[in-house]
Amino acid sequence: MGHPRVGGTVKDSWIGKKVIVRTQSAGVFAGFLESRKGKEVTLTLARRIWQWTGAASLSQLAMSGTSSPSTCKFPETVGRVLLLEAIEILEVTDIAWSSINSVKVWQQ
Repeated sequence: MGHPRVGGTVKDSWIGKKVIVRTQSAGVFAGFLESRKGKEVTLTLARRIWQWTGAASLSQLAMSGTSSPSTCKFPETVGRVLLLEAIEILEVTDIAWSSINSVKVWQQ
C-alpha cells in the first residue's frame, strides 16, 4: 500500500480509493479520492473527522477504524469537497471504512 508524496503525482491507482486526508488548516476528511493536483485534493462522499477516539492516530483510524464509534464526532457526508493544502493522504482499509461509517452523524 504505497503512500503518495503530497506535491507529487498520484498514481491512477489511488483515484477512487477510500482515503483519509489531513489538511494544513481545514482538518481531516475521509472519502473517495476523485483527483489531486499538487496539494489540492477533491474527495467525494466525504465526512469531516471532527473528533475521534478509539484510535491512537490517523494511521490507526485508517487501518483499523475506531474502537469507540459512539464517542466520535463526524458530521454528515457531503457529496464533494475540494481540500486545499493537503499534507497527508492515507489509504483506508475496508474494515476501517465500515467503522468510520458506523459513527452516528454528529449535529448541533
